[in-house]
Amino acid sequence: MARWNSCNILHVAPDAKRLWQFDAKSGGFVLGREQRVPHTQPLPRKGVAKNWASLWQPKLNIAWLPAENVFLRVIELPASNFEETLSMVELQLEKLSPIPVTQIVWTLHVVGTHTAPPKSDAVPETLQTVIVVIAARNMVEEFLGKLETQGYLADRLEVPMLDQLTAVNATEDGAYIFPTSLAGQNAALVAWWGGGALRNLSFITLAASGDRAAELKNQIAHIAWAGELEGWFTNSAKWHLLADTVNATEWEGVLRAALNEPVQVSAPLAPAELAARTAKRVATSGKSNLLPEEFTTRYHQQFVDRLWLRALFYCLIAYGIGLVIYFSAVAWANVKTGKVEAEVAGLGASYTNTLQLKARYGVLKERAQLKYAALDCWQIVAEALPQGINLQRFSFNDGKKLSLSGSCAPEEISKISDTGAFYDSIRKAKLNGQPMFDSNPTGNDQFGYRPAGNQVSWSFAVTLLHTEEEAP
Repeated sequence: MARWNSCNILHVAPDAKRLWQFDAKSGGFVLGREQRVPHTQPLPRKGVAKNWASLWQPKLNIAWLPAENVFLRVIELPASNFEETLSMVELQLEKLSPIPVTQIVWTLHVVGTHTAPPKSDAVPETLQTVIVVIAARNMVEEFLGKLETQGYLADRLEVPMLDQLTAVNATEDGAYIFPTSLAGQNAALVAWWGGGALRNLSFITLAASGDRAAELKNQIAHIAWAGELEGWFTNSAKWHLLADTVNATEWEGVLRAALNEPVQVSAPLAPAELAARTAKRVATSGKSNLLPEEFTTRYHQQFVDRLWLRALFYCLIAYGIGLVIYFSAVAWANVKTGKVEAEVAGLGASYTNTLQLKARYGVLKERAQLKYAALDCWQIVAEALPQGINLQRFSFNDGKKLSLSGSCAPEEISKISDTGAFYDSIRKAKLNGQPMFDSNPTGNDQFGYRPAGNQVSWSFAVTLLHTEEEAP
């Protein structure tokens, strides 16, 4: 029971298709929905088809085979397990089956055990009563083909009469009559109990016209004679009619006239309850059924193939959605890029003008800085130049280097070269509290002098540190 999550029971009745949908709950099946579908309409695919959810929520599809397509045989066998019972029945199939065994499908159902009367030379033997269900293979295949056109792939084929019989509480020997329909003909299944065990199953029909009671009596008499020969029929049999209100009204009068005996009437199981019993029986102990093995294999392969195809289909859809998103993103990026390129193209002229203006501004700024730097240098030199020293050359090269040269009397050269003198004060000069020149001269920048007649020529150079700083 724990294996199944839900169960569908399909009954193809003469007037319509009836579908019961059960949910597995509390160790049994609870009716969730009952539908009546006209033959002209398809079955609800959502309820009967299997999909991905069936992998972790298994669904059991059962179809009731019409009563006119099956043969029922009752036999007694020594009590044993199912596998041994199956083998014993298989050995008797040729005797039990009305058609060649190569053209049938069959199954069995054990309805109970009883103790056989002891023989003079043996101990009592425990026997089991087995119902053998036989159906023509071509009829089963034709029935399954009709179900396939409706999208209903059956996991099992069952006959509801088995569950109707097991529901009977046969406390006394007699015949239990279950009215049914055989290919549109008014008929009934007769179950004969004797000695506390089921002995025989047979169908009788009710004529549409003529002396219905006499014909029915004749059919029952033939079954009774066969029972007398086999030793299970007794004249003390009781007659029970299990039928709904409509069938009970029709059958009770005919049976009373045919048997000239009282008939006890009671209600059979309701179709929904019968379907629930079938679902529970199959889910708990169904080891064999009328569905051919090749159909089971083919249905399983179709289910697997359908899952793979759906998975591939969904993958293709996801891939397509991904492509749409990707190309949409690329198109949006191209649109944004085009807008930016258009803006850049529109700003090209103004950008070029801006660069030109920036370059011009840089040149003007540099000129202004050089102008102020030259003036600052001239002011520092003018303030620091000692008396008696001649400044002959003042040059400001590349806006970075200040070169000074001149002449003086030999005795006044110390005013230039001594510590704290003109050269030292120029080199250590500050502007706005910051050193203005590099205090570590190299190469030709160092102070130098040479005699020139009665004068001494001197020269030195200093490098500006902050040429970008404008004067206040």
